[in-house]
Amino acid sequence: MTLEYAVGIKIGNKADQVAVEAEDALIAALKVKTAHPEAAITYVRKRNVRGDRRHPHSSQIDEQPAGGRFQAQGTSRIL
Repeated sequence: MTLEYAVGIKIGNKADQVAVEAEDALIAALKVKTAHPEAAITYVRKRNVRGDRRHPHSSQIDEQPAGGRFQAQGTSRIL
């Protein structure tokens, strides 16, 4: 069973977050480390879909969202 993990990395003075599908937190951290060997892993946690959607990191923000600027209450977004 794979879960989605959020892995925090730091490269130089820049911090970022990467979402990875993995069986556990250690495997998620190792996948990110192999992709970015120069990065320091700062944290690994299960991805909080609701919280990450409400407060996305700068690398996850689209310049022009697909659904427009405003969205009516009660409607759902497809990610």
